[in-house]
Order: sequence, then C-alpha cells, then structure tokens
Amino acid sequence: MSFNLDKITRENVKGLSPYSSARDEYVSDGSTMVFLDANENPFENGVNRYPDPQQRGLKAILAEQKGIKEENILLGNGSDEVLDLLFRAFCEPKQDNIITLPPTYGMYKVLSGINLVENREVLLTHEFQPNVEEILKTIDSNTKLLFICSPNNPTGNSFSTKVIEELLKSFDGLVVIDEAYIDFSSEESWTSKLAEFPNLIITQTLSKAYGMAGIRLGICIASAEIIAVINKIKPPYNVNQLTQEKASSRVLDIDAVKNEVNQILAERAKLEEALKTVSFVENIYPTDANFILAKVDDATLRYNQLLAKGVVVRNRTTQPLCANTLRFTVGTSKENNSVITALKELSN
Repeated sequence: MSFNLDKITRENVKGLSPYSSARDEYVSDGSTMVFLDANENPFENGVNRYPDPQQRGLKAILAEQKGIKEENILLGNGSDEVLDLLFRAFCEPKQDNIITLPPTYGMYKVLSGINLVENREVLLTHEFQPNVEEILKTIDSNTKLLFICSPNNPTGNSFSTKVIEELLKSFDGLVVIDEAYIDFSSEESWTSKLAEFPNLIITQTLSKAYGMAGIRLGICIASAEIIAVINKIKPPYNVNQLTQEKASSRVLDIDAVKNEVNQILAERAKLEEALKTVSFVENIYPTDANFILAKVDDATLRYNQLLAKGVVVRNRTTQPLCANTLRFTVGTSKENNSVITALKELSN
C-alpha cells in the first residue's frame, strides 16, 4: 500500500485557504483587552463573543487524555459534521465512490447521497465481520473512503483487529473507523496505532459514554496532515461556546464518566441474562456497545407490543442480515427493570 494524501485530496480543496476569522488572527492570552475586532455586541452576557474557532482548551484536555497531539484532533458539530467534511474534502461528486459494510450506521449512506458520491455496499459476513476479499474486489481507483464502524451499530460487536489491519495495509485510500461505542468495549482504541497507519482516521463522540448527545460534539482523530486538509473547509465557528464549556467540564470529570460506563456494563449483563429467559427471543448477539441486538420470532409484532407497554426499542428488521431483530439500548436500572417486566409478561 502506497498512501498519498495529495493524490486523494480534491483538487479544489488543495488550493483553498481556510477562512481567517477575527478570533484566528488574535488569540487571547487571558489579558484584559478591549475587543473591537469582530463586530460583536459589546454587552457581556456569557455568549456575546465568538467562540474559539479551534477549540484550543477542549482539544488540550482531549489530547492529554488520549495520548495524542492537539494537531491530531478536529472537533465538529456532532460526528455527522465530521463525516460530512470527509466527503467534501476527499470525494469528487459524480466521480468518486466510498465503501460501507451493512448492516451499519445509516448516515454514511445518507451523506454519500447528499454529496453525490457512489456508495458501494459490501455486506458483512453472517458472523458480522468485514468480508475482506469482497471489499478488496470492490475497490477501484476512485474509491476514496472505507467506513468501518467498530463496535458496530446495529450489531454491537467489534471487528477483528487482524481484519482491520489487513484493510489498512491493502487500501491506499482513507480507512475511517467509527468508534462511537469504544468506551463500552474491552478492545483498545485505534488511536494507539495512529502513527503506524497514515491512512487511518478515527471518529469518536461525546454522545454515548459521556452522555452529551444534546450538545453535539464529534471528534476526528488523524494525522496532522489529514487534519490540516479538513480544517481548510470546516466552518469557522462550528462548535459553539456553550458546547465547548459543557464538553470541557464533562471530559474533566472522568471518574463520573467511568462510573456511568461501569453501571451501563453491569446493566447490560443483567438485561442480557433476562433476554435469555424470554420465550420469543431466538438469539442474542455478542455486544461491545451500550445496546443488545436480539433476534425474535416477529420483530414488528414484538416492537408494537412493547410500545403498548410504554417501552420504545428499535426495530432493525429492515436492515441487511438483521431480519426480525430488535435493538435494546441499555437504560438505568429502573428502566431496564421495566423492560424486563414487559418482556416477561409478553413471554407468558
């Protein structure tokens, strides 16, 4: 594999200079200054000033915690903005293509449609692992991105490290590993191998383990060269001030986050044991995420029955390889007890 970033970057992006905002040109060092450079409302209310366009304070915390440099991080308005930026930086509309591995996160396909980029789907194996042989057959000279969600949504399992390494070594485009659920897994994050693979991009989020879905904060981790390309096209103030403040506070409270993750893992085990006793549950798939995928006799029937009992789960039966499956997110102990009660009543 001979990875060449310049070769896969869109020609119009190569020549771009990122927009330089007032807060890029003067970076405060904490001194008391009279700010008359950004046409802001001067009356202080906590949010009258533009936020730091590079989110330096938050990046410094994340870089230290993840053992990487700030130059390896780009933050976005949720992971969806980060993913969209990858399309816009590296995929030529009506010319290039990407590869996704269904069943998987649905936004990859949506974003390919929005950006007029062909989405080539290679189904996972029946063991829910990437089919390396078929993926390599599907790649051509216009394949720019390969999306790997691990732990995978909606199946919950992690992909084989050996398989992912083979794809990283064999593909001269960008391999995007979506680690939205990595904090619930015993597997190590791929951030530890960032220096080893120049074509590796990792996306993470504060929406799951950190419990901050409402503030929309996505993380892109890659080489400094890749991050520099994406920075050329990101909106200048894409992460607002309130999100930066709330995120910084939460990621510093690492003990609270770990405690919640441990509770979720304990509740996941409890829910899994309960599902084993339900008469209409035919299979429970291995999971490294904060949810469980279960095969049932009739997913639509059971979904509606649970809904009638005040329990909302996700019916995944329309997804490839997921016929008659329901996805159960792990809730609080009280919520899970309600789910278990409802399942037992339906099982009788």
